[in-house]
Amino acid sequence: MSGVEVSGVKLCSVDFEIHGRVQGVCFRMYTEQEGLRLGLCGWVKNTNKGTVVGQVQGPLHGVQEMKVWLSKEGSPSSSITKACFSNERAIEKQELSGFNTRF
Repeated sequence: MSGVEVSGVKLCSVDFEIHGRVQGVCFRMYTEQEGLRLGLCGWVKNTNKGTVVGQVQGPLHGVQEMKVWLSKEGSPSSSITKACFSNERAIEKQELSGFNTRF
């Protein structure tokens, strides 16, 4: 996936759904912290089927790092069995601001 280059930085957006033991283990809080650490914008939310969904936007390299973190690391008490990514696309500018939990 290649992003749109803005001021020398390629930007992209991706949606995610994480499966496993990801609710009740501070997964959303750690996802927010990691997204902010990587300089990304986005949101994260629990679903009624026991998964966590969200969207991440920002520089391509940061989004790629976040995808790895969501797939393999997560919160310390989580156990990720599957990470699904969809709607990955180049964007001209970030459509979100900040990183937050939705309810």
